[in-house]
Amino acid sequence: MTATTLIETVLPGAVEPDGPELRTRDLPDPAEGRVVLRMDATGVSFAEQQMRRGTYHDRPPFPFVPGYDLVGTVTAVGPGADSALAGRRFAAVTRTGARASHLLVDAVDLMPVPDGVDAVAAETVLVNGNTAWQMLHRVAEVRAGGTVVVLGANGGVGSTLVQLARAAGITVTGTASERHHATVGATPVDRRDPDMYTRIRELAPDGVDAVSDHVSDHVAGPGLEQSWQLLRRGGVPVPYGSAATKDDDGNSQLPWRKLFARLAAWNSLPNGRRAQFCAFWAGRRRCRTAWQQRMAEDLAQVPRLVADGALVPRIAAAVPLRDAASALKLAESHTVAGKVVIVPGA
Repeated sequence: MTATTLIETVLPGAVEPDGPELRTRDLPDPAEGRVVLRMDATGVSFAEQQMRRGTYHDRPPFPFVPGYDLVGTVTAVGPGADSALAGRRFAAVTRTGARASHLLVDAVDLMPVPDGVDAVAAETVLVNGNTAWQMLHRVAEVRAGGTVVVLGANGGVGSTLVQLARAAGITVTGTASERHHATVGATPVDRRDPDMYTRIRELAPDGVDAVSDHVSDHVAGPGLEQSWQLLRRGGVPVPYGSAATKDDDGNSQLPWRKLFARLAAWNSLPNGRRAQFCAFWAGRRRCRTAWQQRMAEDLAQVPRLVADGALVPRIAAAVPLRDAASALKLAESHTVAGKVVIVPGA
């Protein structure tokens, strides 16, 4: 098999946003059960922003290639993998390694991308869309006529969640900077308003069914407590990430221990409310097959809404792989709405 020359972005250590290095090397032939996936689109996630600072709680040792997920086309198939995969487009969640022109992926981790959805749109809703879908329909289980609050409603996950909730007949209040209010798609509240939670209570005096939250001041901090106080009986706060700790130093595990202790304490209260963290990777290590099945089911739902026009991916920018460092800087600039996507380029 002819060797594939690839271009990849490498994090050599904890660096500034413009610190990732571009390297070229030969990709080995795919081993048993693996395929070569040519990257058609990959995104910039909060996890990668934490990884480049060395603060992500579950990252490999430096140096490594970041890249949480991608949409790509199979260009070569290893022994034991179905030869019919060649030439077809798939999505894959890799956690690392996707910020490259080509990469090796286990064939069992490939998830089909519906026809009619291009690579950039599919990438934009891959992790963001699945996370939003799971929060709304698997974790919070909010029904038509309910009310939810989306903190960070102009972000990748938040903007998707707003659209999914509205498509399901759910009333949405969304927090965002004032400059994004016209496009947030929900009843807006200024996220910089010191009385933000008071404004939300005024809009929903009887309480809300769910609050999605990854932008509180700190994981398990006072903001999460205020989210809890917004809920009506049976309501659910759904923290789903650690964006609030992106620029924090110190023990990366400590905020998570505090968070899960707080959620456990709330779940022990006899007040009809419950608390649950929405973890994209939950269950993968225990049962990879069940996790893959759940991902495939949700991935089939979200891009179908894109194909039908019910969900419009919020694409902040599409940046060529050779300019991947500028993509990271843009994503961390707090000046864009939606997801920054990396594409092969020329």
